[in-house]
Amino acid sequence: MRYRRLGPSGLFVSELCLGTMTFGGSEGMWGQIGQLGQAEVDSLVGTALEAGINFIDTANVYAGGESERLLGRALKNLAVPREEVIVATKVMGPMGEGVNARGASRHHIMDQCKASLTRLGLDHIDLYQIHGFDPATPVLETLEALDTLVRQGHVRYLGLSNWAAWQIVRAVGIAEARWLAPILSLQAYYTLAGRDLEREIVPMLKETGIGLMVWSPLAGGLLSGKYDREGKAADGRRASFDFPPVDKDRAHDAIEAMRGMAEARGASVAQIALAWLLHQEVVTSVIIGAKRADQLTDNIGATQVELSEDELARLDAVTRLPAEYPGWMLERQAEYRSQS
Repeated sequence: MRYRRLGPSGLFVSELCLGTMTFGGSEGMWGQIGQLGQAEVDSLVGTALEAGINFIDTANVYAGGESERLLGRALKNLAVPREEVIVATKVMGPMGEGVNARGASRHHIMDQCKASLTRLGLDHIDLYQIHGFDPATPVLETLEALDTLVRQGHVRYLGLSNWAAWQIVRAVGIAEARWLAPILSLQAYYTLAGRDLEREIVPMLKETGIGLMVWSPLAGGLLSGKYDREGKAADGRRASFDFPPVDKDRAHDAIEAMRGMAEARGASVAQIALAWLLHQEVVTSVIIGAKRADQLTDNIGATQVELSEDELARLDAVTRLPAEYPGWMLERQAEYRSQS
């Protein structure tokens, strides 16, 4: 297991991060994603820690807060020293019926930080992330609320999730201008089947130094290789919860290419898909979730897979995004200065 700096900070996190969306679901969407109880959660957390993972990501909305409760109890059951684990959680989604029980307002952020700390049984959150962009709340209000939490010691570092590049840059500019706690990370969807963020977000991340945490790195299980082109599989979440949306033809072209690479080295297709992400310069940590210990162990094995330049080029060729404006124009005009 390798460790990487989280954005422009001195905090090091494991290249794999344990995701907890499968913890505690009972009905609706969360029940479809996972219904793990305490014993199963303890086992998965223990397996991750033993493999060298020091980074765990959850959110207040996962199973209505139950994911946070189960994670906090697991850390206590396993007697994990607080300084040896980096706990990340998120705020923005609805946590009640009231009009103010959602969003990125100071009201909701302050209330939910306290609630998350209680559910987790912790005295601070290592990485607190805004789970999505709230069009109803001024960005300055959100950033000042987060800065307050950092100054109070309830939160150590700040991140965003599912924001557009222009929104992130605006937030970074406001934070810098007003000397507020900086944004260190972005949690975003990125896979061989969905490389959309390479258009605007990846260049922005390289420019700002913000770290990238990848969610759903197997495209909701699609890149595990167990689905055929018609979407049929013996089991799997996508049968009942087809998310995130992907170009399935492109995904299966990638799967066909990865299958040969996997067979040649006795690896799984999922390991190749995860290894591709770990080979991307912009990626800080890849979030992996599981319902069973064997799934988690297989995913962890991706850290041992080294892809050759030829293999990376083949995967790029079958999944590369088509050129779009202004990208092709920026590339063309950059040639004017290439010899300068």
